[in-house]
Amino acid sequence: MVWLRRFLQMSVLLFHSRWWVVEPSPTEEGTLRSGHGEHGEPGHQEPHKDSYSTFASEFLESRYLSDDGYPFPTAPPVDPFAKIKVSDCGVTKGCIRYGKPGCDAETCEYFLSYRRIGTDVEYEMSADTDGWVAVGFSSDKKMGGDDVMGCVHDDNGRVRIHHFYNVGQWAKEIKRNPARDEEGIFENNRVTCRFKRPLYVPREETLVDLHLSWYYLFAWGPAIQGSITRHDIDSPPVSDRMISIYKYEDIFMPCTAYQTFSSPLCLLLIVALTFYLLMGTP
Repeated sequence: MVWLRRFLQMSVLLFHSRWWVVEPSPTEEGTLRSGHGEHGEPGHQEPHKDSYSTFASEFLESRYLSDDGYPFPTAPPVDPFAKIKVSDCGVTKGCIRYGKPGCDAETCEYFLSYRRIGTDVEYEMSADTDGWVAVGFSSDKKMGGDDVMGCVHDDNGRVRIHHFYNVGQWAKEIKRNPARDEEGIFENNRVTCRFKRPLYVPREETLVDLHLSWYYLFAWGPAIQGSITRHDIDSPPVSDRMISIYKYEDIFMPCTAYQTFSSPLCLLLIVALTFYLLMGTP
């Protein structure tokens, strides 16, 4: 019976020893692994893994690492400036060309187009200058009291759209700018821009309603630190008649040199001189 008593005592001791051994919970086990052990020694830290982080890391490594394996910043893609289509002139938009016969938006001294888009009017302008190009809306063909939209090339290489008001021969910039969806580029020594402006605006001295017809004033010239200076020619061209945005025309205006050679008097003199040279002196 002695052996039976010892057997029972050993069973009780084993039972109590197993009862008081506490196994760590999953949370505590994770803490020990990521922090420190029972006696302060560093524990093993497992990295957090999930599908998003794995995808992001692989994407970064494959798309945004340089040849040396270091990440480098990348700029978002920028849509290039769409070239002005002169084939649409007189069909889906109105155009005014100033320069030599047959010139287009890239070769005219000055080019303007307009078309209606919903409740807006889209304008495109281009001029042979490194400074600014503008159009003014006038009721009398003269500078003074005119609503003006201008595209200005600044020192940082950007082309911005500004709103001006002609006070006599001086253009004053107006803070209220009705332009939106602005685009601009300086290329091949030309300032080119595109913007939209509301067709109807609240009645104000510095803004005109574009649904009405206006004489168009055309001007361009140099700029200094993003500020416009005097236009290139003393007498900027003006449309012969009022322009209506509801009528798409393709209007050509010869520049001064071609106006001289195309005048009737000049042509008569050329014919007379040619006849004299061919016939010779008696």
